[in-house]
Amino acid sequence: MNLAAGVDLLEIDRLQRAVSVYGERFLRRIFTARELAERAHRIESLAARFAAKEAVAKALGCGIGQIGWKEIEILNAPSGAPHVILHGNAERLAKEQGLTEWSVSLSHSQSHAIALVIALGE
Repeated sequence: MNLAAGVDLLEIDRLQRAVSVYGERFLRRIFTARELAERAHRIESLAARFAAKEAVAKALGCGIGQIGWKEIEILNAPSGAPHVILHGNAERLAKEQGLTEWSVSLSHSQSHAIALVIALGE
């Protein structure tokens, strides 16, 4: 059995500053249209998803750069629980490592957002 984990912590103000300086261009570079449709109005939710993308990259054993921001999507299931969807190089790396099941947990306070990602496979 394969097991991989990643965690990331982000200061929400850091993301807010980037959005303030670069606006929609920054958001469209990091998040998919579906992610923005679900969470664009809540900076703390976007910060948690940003952290989750970093955590997925860590679980894959690489960083953002080897995989693109939009190759990792963090969307909500109908139940409201977040889930990971991989595309492109991120999906290829996961398959090469035999990682087929992903779990993500998101949380935030007024100042910080955190994400924990666990991946399993054969």
